[in-house]
Amino acid sequence: QVQLVDSGGGLVQPGGSLRLSCAASGFIFANYAMSWYRQAPGKERELVAAISAGSIRTKYGDSVKGRFIISRDNTKKTVDLQMNSLKPEDTAVYYCRRGRWGDWFQGDNYWGQGTQVTVSS
Repeated sequence: QVQLVDSGGGLVQPGGSLRLSCAASGFIFANYAMSWYRQAPGKERELVAAISAGSIRTKYGDSVKGRFIISRDNTKKTVDLQMNSLKPEDTAVYYCRRGRWGDWFQGDNYWGQGTQVTVSS
């Protein structure tokens, strides 16, 4: 049974940092690309970052490039998102998502439950 469990969200001040983690089970984690998406109220869900199965390739949304770093540990079966220099517009529910890497990241139908990140003074 495929399961993705997101954690690490919380309240942080602008300019601060936060680290999210997604714990995977029920599939061969090392064979899949992984990603983080986010959705703010009233907005469409958007790709934040993606990483290939072997960590050779990464992709970032324009709004987070240079501030966020995606990483994975195929032994622990986790994928993390290190978020630095946080801005109020980063406030959203963050979700991990499984996928494959073709020409770029292609997500499938497995998502974590989401974790709330609020950036506010």
